[in-house]
Amino acid sequence: MLIRRVRGMAVSAAAVLAVIAVVGCDPTALTERSGASEAVVRVDQAGYIAGAAKVAVVMGPDDAFADVGFTVIDTQNRSVLTGRVGPRTGSWNRNFPAVHTVDLSALTAPGTYRLTLDGTAVGTSPRFRVAPARELMTSLVEENVRFFQAQRDGAEVVTDVLRRKPSHLTDRQAAVYATPRFSADGSRLEDDRLTPADGPVDVSGGWFDAGDFMKFTHTASYAVVQLFLAEREMPAASGLSAEAEHGVRWLDRMWDGSSGTLHAQVGLGAGNDGIGNDHDLWRLPEADDALRTAPGDKNHAIRHRPVFRANEPGARISPNLAGRVAAAFALAAQADSDPASARRWLDKAAAVYARADTAPKGPLITAYPATFYSEESWQDDLELGAAELARAARTLGDTARAAQWQRQAAAWARAYLASDTKDSLAVWDVSALAHAELLGSPDHGGPLADALKADLRRQLADATDRARQDPFGAGAVYTDFDAVPRTFGLVTTALLHARVTGERQYDVFTARQRGWALGANPWGSSFVIGVGEVYPHCPEHPVANLAGSLDGTGEILRGAVVNGPNGADKFNEDGFMTGMRPCEADPGRPWSDFDGRGARYVDRVGAWQTVEPAVDFTATALLAFALSGSGPGR
Repeated sequence: MLIRRVRGMAVSAAAVLAVIAVVGCDPTALTERSGASEAVVRVDQAGYIAGAAKVAVVMGPDDAFADVGFTVIDTQNRSVLTGRVGPRTGSWNRNFPAVHTVDLSALTAPGTYRLTLDGTAVGTSPRFRVAPARELMTSLVEENVRFFQAQRDGAEVVTDVLRRKPSHLTDRQAAVYATPRFSADGSRLEDDRLTPADGPVDVSGGWFDAGDFMKFTHTASYAVVQLFLAEREMPAASGLSAEAEHGVRWLDRMWDGSSGTLHAQVGLGAGNDGIGNDHDLWRLPEADDALRTAPGDKNHAIRHRPVFRANEPGARISPNLAGRVAAAFALAAQADSDPASARRWLDKAAAVYARADTAPKGPLITAYPATFYSEESWQDDLELGAAELARAARTLGDTARAAQWQRQAAAWARAYLASDTKDSLAVWDVSALAHAELLGSPDHGGPLADALKADLRRQLADATDRARQDPFGAGAVYTDFDAVPRTFGLVTTALLHARVTGERQYDVFTARQRGWALGANPWGSSFVIGVGEVYPHCPEHPVANLAGSLDGTGEILRGAVVNGPNGADKFNEDGFMTGMRPCEADPGRPWSDFDGRGARYVDRVGAWQTVEPAVDFTATALLAFALSGSGPGR
């Protein structure tokens, strides 16, 4: 049994007893009475789709599984399913040298359950649900929407989410500055001052990028695209449409159609001794509006946030940005029920797309410094932009331009397939989305269609091979950044492949990846805040830390997706800052007991390597849940 506690905070005996009462037993006591070994039980804490594969994972000493059965009990402590623990899938660490699976696929009746072990090993899982796909996944999508509401900047905040208040109202009249110079590692601003270039511009609103208050066109457009795609799957999900519209309205402010200028960023993320930056202060966002600064003061760029361009007025735009912003605007056109408004969105999308630099030299533009978000591929962004332009034009009866953009999307798809920068779905590679949108267009077949389907399989190949070798069936690399969003990217890609091919060979893989991210992992934690019994309580996020609950019982950053486990070698710095409320949660024993194979997970504010959330992380999860809920035949 896992009892969550937060160090430095009192947890009443009554609360502990209440948890034990719900579980129905104390595994330690059972171990002492029976001589059985204690094992830990990991399940998808968000729940399992009623008709889909269901796999739980247990781990413990080698001799613990000599003769082990399992029982699934409902909320009335009635047995609803029994069986034997499945085969050994490998070893995790010295504490848990044996890992086994438990197949729960025969459990199809909707309800809430726990899994218990008996025989030579004892253990009890957290609660989990079994429910129809639409019901289960809609609730998860709506949780993710809450995170985007918490990330809102400007005047249109959602006040009942973490008691948010309007923030950064000075962004309504922000100054534009020349592109600054940074050190090679991006940690320091090398300019003694920022050089004014233009303005003022209104760049208010939008979303904070992650556990800071920066705003990036690069990540916001990636999120907007996925929110609109998710809305297509789940139009009735509460708040989803409004949040997609909130995001695209900010992108519209970042685009100046009169001068042909796309702005890339609001805020400064790396400064120096004389120029402060967003990452210097731990505070609530509205505190920036209360700062009293004058030009030349160190904190002036925190209250009066600088804006940086993606291109000089009228010049070509980095193709990765042009493609994904065009896609976001074109998706807004598809979603808009007012034909006149939809045509305006289509015209904006076409204007941005037409300015793409289709022969880029030098690094692509993502953020300043570029080390915040590195990217090498760009043909995939233009494929996505052209595909969405074609869809929007068809919707509006503009058949001539629809055919033109369709041809261009196909050309960019071929260019991507021929490139040497191919990856899988993440903030730096949108090819899976682009391929699926192109394959979903009318009368699209032939050799290119076969090649695009093969490329979707290519994006899953390494992950499926890795999952077969991993004791927990993980397809993502959990010793590097972005393990959890990568996992949700695999889920999305597998579901898109099923949709465009009608093939179902990845169904079990999809369920296992979703389950891994939601609790069926070595640490037994869901990596979506508020989902399940064990989830991050101490995210690297100022609003959650200063305005929210630290024990998970009150206001939390609900629906946020965090990075999850990371390589142990990545923890070479402590991110704890002055002003943070200390918070460290554990699952009843140190997290380090569950670390293994070079991976580490910590639920502690300051551990940005594992518990910092981000809009791109959460958007990918949201789309994965929406696709999971709508089914492959939609």
